[in-house]
This record gives sequence, structure tokens and C-alpha cells, in this order.
Amino acid sequence: MAEGSYPIKRANPRFSFFADGEVTLGDGTSVLTQLSELSSRGCYIGTLEPIPTGTELRLCIRDGMTTCELNGKVIYMHSGGGLGIFGMGVLFGEMGVEQHSAIDAWLRKLSGERVGPRF
Repeated sequence: MAEGSYPIKRANPRFSFFADGEVTLGDGTSVLTQLSELSSRGCYIGTLEPIPTGTELRLCIRDGMTTCELNGKVIYMHSGGGLGIFGMGVLFGEMGVEQHSAIDAWLRKLSGERVGPRF
């Protein structure tokens, strides 16, 4: 019996977002990554090396002049289907004001909202 498609319900909207990143694991190992999606609670990253589900990490996101470093945890992983790339969903940990500000600015830009000061 073939499985039918079903809608995915997300609490926070995701946006296509392409940025460079670097993951630092607990043992100090660094892994270069590319982000392809962003939400207020997490992101989707691609790496050449798999990072197991449940792994806590430090993620540095670089998009042009903006850099954001925050803690996260891998909540799911997809294999690259033979292409040698692994995709992982990362849930952000607690964020400070600077991290919230950077993520919110990216999301406002991606959603088409006005980014300047509001009066």
C-alpha cells in the first residue's frame, strides 16, 4: 500500500535561507555547513559528515555582514541519498538578546516585512 502525502503542521513558519555556517561539537570538532531553511526556533543544515540525532552543538551562522552564534541540538537527520550530503534539523537552544535580534532581522527580511525602525 502506498503512503499518501500529508500536511506538515509547524508552529513557526520556515523560510528558504541560504547562509554559510560552522558547527562546533562538544569535543571541539568543527564541521562546515550550509543552511537552507530558517525559522525562529531552528534551521535546516547540510554537511558532508553526519551529526547524530540528539547531538548538542554550537552553531555559527554567517550571512554577509551578520554573524550569529547560538547553541542547538540535532532533532532529525536525513541521508543525502548517495550524494554524500547529510541534512539535519537543528532546534535552537536558549537565545540571548543579540541572537534573537539577528534571527528576527533575517526572518523579517525573508518574510518581506519592513526591517527599519518602527514609529
